[in-house]
Amino acid sequence: MKIAVNTRLLIKSKLDGIGWFTYENLKRITQNHPEHQFYFIFDRSFSEEFIFSENIEPLIVSPPTRHPFLWYYWFEHQLPKFFRKIKPDIFLSPDGYLSLNTDIKSLAVIHDINFAHYPKDLPFLTRKYYNHFFPKFAQKAVRIATVSEYSKNDIAKTYRVASKKIDIVYNGSNPVYQPLDKIERKQIKQIYTQGLDYFIFIGSIHPRKNPERMLLAFDEFRKNFSKPYKLIIIGSYFFKNVKLKSIYQKMRFKDDVVFMGHQTPEKIHQLLAAAQALILVSKFEGFGIPVLESMNCNVPAIISNVTSLPEVGGDAVLYANPFSVDSITDAMLKMAKDDALRKKLIENGKIQRQNFSWDKTAEKLWNSLMKTVK
Repeated sequence: MKIAVNTRLLIKSKLDGIGWFTYENLKRITQNHPEHQFYFIFDRSFSEEFIFSENIEPLIVSPPTRHPFLWYYWFEHQLPKFFRKIKPDIFLSPDGYLSLNTDIKSLAVIHDINFAHYPKDLPFLTRKYYNHFFPKFAQKAVRIATVSEYSKNDIAKTYRVASKKIDIVYNGSNPVYQPLDKIERKQIKQIYTQGLDYFIFIGSIHPRKNPERMLLAFDEFRKNFSKPYKLIIIGSYFFKNVKLKSIYQKMRFKDDVVFMGHQTPEKIHQLLAAAQALILVSKFEGFGIPVLESMNCNVPAIISNVTSLPEVGGDAVLYANPFSVDSITDAMLKMAKDDALRKKLIENGKIQRQNFSWDKTAEKLWNSLMKTVK
């Protein structure tokens, strides 16, 4: 069978959430199914590290898709030309984008549709593209895969797609995320926070991630907690950061906030595994991979009580209302003061994390692919 795959998000040293989903699943699927031919479609020069096995033929279809106009051109004009040449049996798109101008059976992985609920959190042309084309992609796809029960129900309801057409594949965690011992944790804290305890946020600095309320809550937390504490923020700025920067500048304890930008998984692992707790109080998540990563590091988490996050966190996290600064502050105070609570959450996390792995995800995604073919 010829399987064409959209691999445009496999960019060396720039993998994000969907990029890691693509990487971890394609690595397993291609190696587990040597009897099939895979065509990896890149939109720019690629790294050999993404050619996981001999049954992969990498191809570059230009131009690089860096703008909504180029997304349209690439998917609606360039891909159909490519498909006519190789005649694939199926098209797998891990980022959900499809070509409407082709009859190839397609499996779209639509991780979430946050843009349908919070369109103004995205640049104008981006949100226009998403909200115009993703309903069409959902109808076009023979099957849809998504990463949570919440996203499945949301896609089915919002786009009027039969729920039986949607498969839940969940997410996994990079094997690099493992616990550190006490000595290692102490060393990491000495290097990055002068030995102080800290909370950590991991993700793009994006309105959907609710960074403004997180900073306001941390400032309130520091006003009400006697011991010095830090907040480490890992991730790149994405969009609409003027308000965030204004809030930061007005913070009483802004010197306790450490912005570290984009980091490698190895560095993130060290910083996460030495943290007192993860903070992920997003307004909207399709899954929330950092929650699983924190469980694998034996680090408790404070997360939102909305969208998919309770599905991932179970009883292994401390919940907060993402729309209430007081609620987030209270959760920070509990996590900092109550060692028994932290230990209980860590033990619960050891059980909860067993529900998710990239091996399980890859198997479920392959099954969805086979349903698409049939």
